[in-house]
Parts: sequence; C-alpha cells; structure tokens
Amino acid sequence: MPAAKRWSRTGLSATAVAATLTLTVTGAATAAAGPVSDARFLAHLNMTDGQRPENIALEPGGSADVTFAFSRQVARITPDGRAHVLATLPSPPAGSVTPVLTSPFLGGIVRTHDGTLYFLYATGTSDLTGVWRLRPGGAPQRIAALPADGLPNGLALDKHSGLLYVADSVLGTVWRVPVAGGTPTRWAAASELRPAGFLGANGIKIHNGAAWVSNLDKGTVLRIPLTCHGSAGPIETRATGLVDIDDFDFTGAGDTLLAAINKDNEVALVRPDGSHSIVLTAADGLQNPTSLAVRGGTVYIASGAYFTNSDPNVLAARVEHGK
Repeated sequence: MPAAKRWSRTGLSATAVAATLTLTVTGAATAAAGPVSDARFLAHLNMTDGQRPENIALEPGGSADVTFAFSRQVARITPDGRAHVLATLPSPPAGSVTPVLTSPFLGGIVRTHDGTLYFLYATGTSDLTGVWRLRPGGAPQRIAALPADGLPNGLALDKHSGLLYVADSVLGTVWRVPVAGGTPTRWAAASELRPAGFLGANGIKIHNGAAWVSNLDKGTVLRIPLTCHGSAGPIETRATGLVDIDDFDFTGAGDTLLAAINKDNEVALVRPDGSHSIVLTAADGLQNPTSLAVRGGTVYIASGAYFTNSDPNVLAARVEHGK
C-alpha cells in the first residue's frame, strides 16, 4: 500500500482512461538469482493516466486483475500486454478526504472461482468506503460498508468458509465480511496491527489455518490463528526487520513467503524461521512494488512507482516452491 504523505504523493488523481489501453511489453529485465530467477516485464503501464497498480489477482487464463490506486479503476491485464478497464468506481463528493492518503484509494482485490472480483475502496465517506463486488459483465456494487475513518487496504478470501478478511491500515483492525455481503465483524484488533506513525496492517493472506498480516510501519509479518469457532487466536510475530513491507504471498504449501518492500524497490524471501534475504531489486525492474501473487512456479509482481514516479509495471519471475 502506498505511503502518500510520507512519500510526497499529492495530486495523483488521474483522468479517466479509455476502456482499452495499449501497453508496451518488453523482454527480460536483469536476471534475478537464487530461489527467484528470470525476471521479465509483462507490461509497462501509463503513469500519466493513473495506471499505478496497487493490488493483483490472477485469472485462470494468464491475465491479471489489478486495482489502480488513485484512478478509481479496476483493470485486467491480458497476456498480450493490454489493459482493459473493467470498472470505474464513483467519485466521492467534492471536499472528501481519505484518511492519511487524501485521495480516493482502491486497495486489495481477490477473485472467486466464478470470476467475481471483490475489492476495497476508501474515500473518507460513509456512502462509498467498503467492500465492493464486480460480477462478470456486471457493474460494481458495494456489499459491505466499512468505517469512513479507516483505510481498508489488504483483502483475503478464505475459500473454505466463504469469508473475506480486510486489513485496515489506519484502525489497526482485521474485519471479516461474508462474500454475500452484510455487516462487517471486527475479527482482530491489537497493538501489533496498529500503525506506528503512518500505516499499520497492510497485506493479508489466509494460509494454513491462519490469517497472515503485514505491518508496514513496524516491518513485521504476523500470524493470527483461525480457531475452530472462527474467532482470532493469539497473534504471533513471525518475521521482523521488513520496514515498508506491503503485500506478500506464499511460495507453496509451506510458510515461506515473498514480500514486496515498497520503498526500497525490493522483494524479500522470508523463511519460516523469520530470516529473510533480498531476491529482486530495482535492477530487475521493480518500481516500488506494491503487491505480488504466486501461481505454480511463477510470481507476478505489481509496481506502483509511488516513490520513483517512473515506469509502473507488472513483472513475472520464476520461483521455487517453498517449504
């Protein structure tokens, strides 16, 4: 998730873009090494038109669905490098201020097996802030309201229970919402989730019986067990020293994960014991990576260029399955 004020990101509201946008696709970036290798560009996005990807979800056919953080748009990037705008969210009333970021903000996105997309929108207003749904061929619809003074950021789907989990970066809270919509439940709230000056809980994934959450300010990865009753168990800190960590994803069935380190233009490999090493850098094409998604032996990485203000893009790289 971006750091707007701290990273001098004012005035990023983009003009509306056409329904189909042509992207430039190039060959391989500088090759990475180790468990992540063969980094290559999938698409270079148009920063002038507000194409700063914040979060990413993968389609079965090789396309990637992304949220454009400040242009209020959800788009699909196809394997041939074209971005098709799927939806543009309503603009909030004049004078509305989104907490911390000021501008309206589109955050996490997930996809269900039937192609329905769920994503988060924050505007600082009670009529628009919340969880939104987009069915194939349909129009975006808000299915759950979230507090206007919060910043819903990361979004995860528990496929077994049909529940969505939302990481709120300002309120230091994880909300739970049924995919059918309704009133959110405050599932977890603790000091470990709160910000330390800017933004707290950020990325979130459901994995191996727990909700895993990153904290941007504190540089931590947290594990919150899902109890047999569905409540949140005691929070465990599983990794530290990852300041400005944004989104993350697991490399396989084990607890090894890859984390986007936004400000430093890096992707870190975080092992189950909490140790970590850098496996991708700006030399591989990263421009303030915001999110990533792993499928099979490939990791897809979205870069929003919030800090560099140059070449927002989507990369792909080979990744070894982690234990």
